Amino acid sequence: MTGSTSYHAGLAAEAIVERHYEREGARVLARRWRDENGELDLVVSDGDAIVFVEVKKSKSFANAASRLSNRQILRIQATASGYLATTPLGQSSNVRFDVALVDGIGAVQVIPNAFGH
Repeated sequence: MTGSTSYHAGLAAEAIVERHYEREGARVLARRWRDENGELDLVVSDGDAIVFVEVKKSKSFANAASRLSNRQILRIQATASGYLATTPLGQSSNVRFDVALVDGIGAVQVIPNAFGH
């Protein structure tokens, strides 16, 4: 995939995941939120929890899952901390980190609480 194709495929995957969470009753708080640490694909409110969602797309769920590295997990956690600094409860917020996998046909598989905080 070219850079442009990958970028647009990533946007499409994020939109699919966003609709998935909305169907489940979650409310989108932020899309592609950035700070000096990195970017959060999607931030949603699910009940009393703030959920940080990392979206991974590939031909299969297994390939998508394999694209999440320990380095990325640390970056996501650091960026989430920056996001929490903008919320009323800050670091005391109830949070969860999900990984949403999107396969080649656009099916979604969410791994809730994929890594701790």
